[in-house]
Amino acid sequence: MTLNSHRPPQCDVTPVPSLYIAMPPRSSKPRQFAWQIAPNLWLSFRYAWAGIHYAFKTQRNFRIHTVIASLAVILGVGLGVSSIELAIVALTCALVMVLELLNTALESVVDLTVQQNYHELAKIAKDCAAGAVLVAAIASILVAGLILVPPLLALTLTLFSR
Repeated sequence: MTLNSHRPPQCDVTPVPSLYIAMPPRSSKPRQFAWQIAPNLWLSFRYAWAGIHYAFKTQRNFRIHTVIASLAVILGVGLGVSSIELAIVALTCALVMVLELLNTALESVVDLTVQQNYHELAKIAKDCAAGAVLVAAIASILVAGLILVPPLLALTLTLFSR
């Protein structure tokens, strides 16, 4: 037997260890890519903004992260931290908000898939996504604390030493 003697099946199947799952036949017309759905860039941005608006309107934690991120950036500007430090604070806050958006999207897809049924894998997916947000939020607090607390303490000491 040669290496090329094994041929893949002639039908559309996805190989899984010791199991073949039949897939629907491929369409003859080309797939419409995501960039072709929105006729212009402005509409793409509107869709993105709709997702942010949805998260802000429906997700309490996203609103909390937005307020805390805004306060952290305003505090950084007010304390006169360097632009690099302010960028680091803003980026870590943005990371938390991005993960919260992804968590919301994942929860929506899982809810769509399992509907009203309980499934242990759905719980694991949701818990892991929420855990990712938590890890990023803790890291963001640590980073903001390391950057903002020293100048805040210095300002406080100068105000009370008068």
